Amino acid sequence: MSLRIVVTVKYVPDATGDRHFADDLTVDRDDVDGLLSELDEYAVEQALQISENSDDDVEITVLTVGPEDAKDALRKALSMGADKAIHVEDDDLHGTDAIGTSLVLAKAIEKAGYDLVISGMASTDGTGGVVPALVAERLGVPQVTLLSEVSVEDGTVKGRRDGDAASEQLEASLPAVVSVTDQSGEARYPSFKGIMAAKKKPVESWDLSDLDIEAEEVGLDGAWTKVDSAAERPARTAGTIVKDEGEGGKQLAEFLASQKFI
Repeated sequence: MSLRIVVTVKYVPDATGDRHFADDLTVDRDDVDGLLSELDEYAVEQALQISENSDDDVEITVLTVGPEDAKDALRKALSMGADKAIHVEDDDLHGTDAIGTSLVLAKAIEKAGYDLVISGMASTDGTGGVVPALVAERLGVPQVTLLSEVSVEDGTVKGRRDGDAASEQLEASLPAVVSVTDQSGEARYPSFKGIMAAKKKPVESWDLSDLDIEAEEVGLDGAWTKVDSAAERPARTAGTIVKDEGEGGKQLAEFLASQKFI
């Protein structure tokens, strides 16, 4: 038997960089370095662990929707051990929201063929966490989200979801969509061998026409959400320095009280 796993990943702006909005109030991705979303690395790791623990032939495809530079995220996942990649790129995708993204992902997943879809719990830029559920709805398959532990056996995906007060054991018949949290296991670091091997692994490029999606269904015009306004974060101001000349403790207490910290 064979098991086809599709891992959805996202190329996101580096959170340590200085991020800005473009004139159309979308994130200016040309103004900041990007990388594979850290939370998606956990999804790649879980796919690799399922493959390593399975007696079946497992094929892992990583899928992303994004600009040309998004290939860097795919190469990172391939260097970790994924088998092949799919990059959906189209100028008309600019400004696509979560609803539109879920449409593109679902169409691409159907075209690629799958038994199991694995996603991170959220992207590190939008942090919405709704895309896995939207994709499952569009595919018409069960969803088992926010798993701290995941495994596949006899056509069933099983996992543990940890809540504040209790843990749940969940399962669903394949095909299915799951998302994993950052508690599911530390993602492996690509080896030099893996990095070199990734350069030879296939990366397919698709656009909207390949997925039978009209431009009006995605992008800013097709978005269900809209940013009305945005403002730069105020520059950091100099702090208050208290010189201790015998009254330092008193001055510090007065300052904290004035700021309602105490």
